[in-house]
Formats: sequence, C-alpha cells, structure tokens
Amino acid sequence: MLTGVTTYHLAQLNIGKPRAALTEAAMAGFVADLPRLNALADAAPGFVWRLQDEGGDATALRPFGQDIMVNLSVWTSVEALRDYVYRSAHLESLRRRTEWFHHGGLEHHLVLWWIPAGTLPTVEQAWARLAVLGRDGPGPEAFTLRQPYAAPAPELTH
Repeated sequence: MLTGVTTYHLAQLNIGKPRAALTEAAMAGFVADLPRLNALADAAPGFVWRLQDEGGDATALRPFGQDIMVNLSVWTSVEALRDYVYRSAHLESLRRRTEWFHHGGLEHHLVLWWIPAGTLPTVEQAWARLAVLGRDGPGPEAFTLRQPYAAPAPELTH
C-alpha cells in the first residue's frame, strides 16, 4: 500500500572569506544588515530553514575553518531562492558583497542540491556537495543558480 510521495527541497550552501573580523569597521555594514536579511529570508515565500547559532545567525559557526563563513539554508524551489536573492532587498547587499568578502583560494563559493522534503542538510553534506561541484562541474548532484537542475521525480513510499 502506498502511503505518500517523497518530494524535494533545495539545499543551498554559500561560503565566503570575510575581509576583516566582524568587529572591525570594514565589516560594519554587513553586520548591521544581517538581522534584516535574516528576517527577510525567514519571511520569504518558499523559505524552509537556515543554519543558525544561539545568536540567530551563523556568523560564529566556522565548520570549514576560522577564515570561512557559512550560510546554509533550505528552500522549496530554485525559483523561491532566486526570488529572495535577486528580487528582494537582499540584492542591495549582494551587490556590496565584494566589500565584505572575497573568495581567494575557493574555486566555488555556492552550491545547490536537492534533499528529501522534511530533512535538513548537514555542513558535512554541504561541503561534500561543494567538492562534487568543483570536481565534476554542475550536474544533478551539485549545481548553481546559473546552471540549475530539476528536482528528482517524486518517489512513492510504501
């Protein structure tokens, strides 16, 4: 007997190397804007989840080394993430990203992949997907907003 259909959500990892410590003046604009951007994401259509610490963001979490900041989130679709990134007030901060971050030594800084709805990605899984993107380029296992791949076909569960 079939009990349901497994659908998929989009996992997103974005990493960057801050140009200075978050306490320095060079990062003040980013730090000041972060609560607004997180609230905007939390309220965005299609937003599901984001990695955060006790402070409500992920700035203190450095799973990939002290010089790499991480943003890990889940969305219902590529379109929902794209709308947040490019069609909301987030775009203003995105345009300023090179003031605050660089990607020196990082081949890729963004990776997307599909996960079963109702599950959450781990930072280890995210790092592995980034490695797949670097090794194989965009494909169904790891891709980018510029080269997205469709979600897997829904699976029937028994």
